[in-house]
Amino acid sequence: MSALAISAAPARAATTGGVALLLRLEGFAVLAAAVSAFAWLGGSWPLFAVLLLAPDLAMIGYRFGPVVGAAAYNAVHIYLTPAALGAAGLALGAPTMQALALIWIAHIGLDRALGYGLKYATGFGDTHLGRIGRAA
Repeated sequence: MSALAISAAPARAATTGGVALLLRLEGFAVLAAAVSAFAWLGGSWPLFAVLLLAPDLAMIGYRFGPVVGAAAYNAVHIYLTPAALGAAGLALGAPTMQALALIWIAHIGLDRALGYGLKYATGFGDTHLGRIGRAA
């Protein structure tokens, strides 16, 4: 099983209560910071609008089952990859790379603010921020 498809029992591992609220607020703060940085960078707002939901294309992985789906979703919903892209963009003086990284980070922040967390291999609705969707 892939390390990106978290396999722990979601009922015990999901965050609840005040901690869950703090994590959602943190997601909102990341979203606000990424949008602010994107504006400061002078990024293209049409590009932002077109690409904001692009990371959710990883949900196609669920067509191959929950383990593959969770791994695909988690691979593009962690901050590590867009942070590396943004750092590379800074190092190379490539504002387009920086803009793409900020859009990606904004997407992850938005997801976290809405309660969409990293997925467990037990199903799309089982996340580190709690259960989403209809109860099983």
